[in-house]
Amino acid sequence: MHSLWRTLDRGTLRDIALVCLADAMVGAAFGAISVSGGLPPWVPVVMSLVVFAGGAQFAAVGVVLSGGAPIAAVAAGLVLNARLLPFGFAIGDVLGGRWWTRLTGAHLMTDEAVAFVLRDGDPRRRHAAFWACGLGLFVSWNAAVVLGALAGRGIGDTGALGLDAAFPAVLLALVLPSLAERNVHNAAPRRASAFGAAVAVAATPFLPAGLPVLLALTGLVLATRAPAPLPDREVH
Repeated sequence: MHSLWRTLDRGTLRDIALVCLADAMVGAAFGAISVSGGLPPWVPVVMSLVVFAGGAQFAAVGVVLSGGAPIAAVAAGLVLNARLLPFGFAIGDVLGGRWWTRLTGAHLMTDEAVAFVLRDGDPRRRHAAFWACGLGLFVSWNAAVVLGALAGRGIGDTGALGLDAAFPAVLLALVLPSLAERNVHNAAPRRASAFGAAVAVAATPFLPAGLPVLLALTGLVLATRAPAPLPDREVH
């Protein structure tokens, strides 16, 4: 574990710490919202340990608190987490070859951990970034959910705190630096991101929560159609 942290530079460690802090705030909001909505405190705690997927947890609890059936809550969580399937193919090399490391890595896979992996090309740093972020988020998220669940009954309007906005803000902060780079290799990701975002925004008013995120993956079609590099001219 010590060598894992030594592999990462100070800037990456700082970014991981900030992500853990921001997600801890969201986890506290999740625990508080769940309990203040009428669920017993053990429900968000156990869900966070077993599911460990912030968006899916919010979607499932939202369905239950609005009067939906448990099967509908499970379906909402599964639909939202379906985006992790292509993530698994993209970062399969960092999970290791043993079955227990792959199983653990699959459980710790989050949008943030994947973002840290994809922004680095070195295999050792990719591996270290994934496990450092995944383990850090698991500990901070679950600890914050417990604190939020305990404080949930004493909070009136959890929406007034605005803590749920930290979750998309974290992802945006991770993505923007790579999209800001202007070079020929970065053109395809920018086109794919813009197209996927447009599709998701257009579909949001008409589709259940989770489906617009999946439709945003259609932007990958543009990423796979990057123009071929021009051949070098011969110098005479």
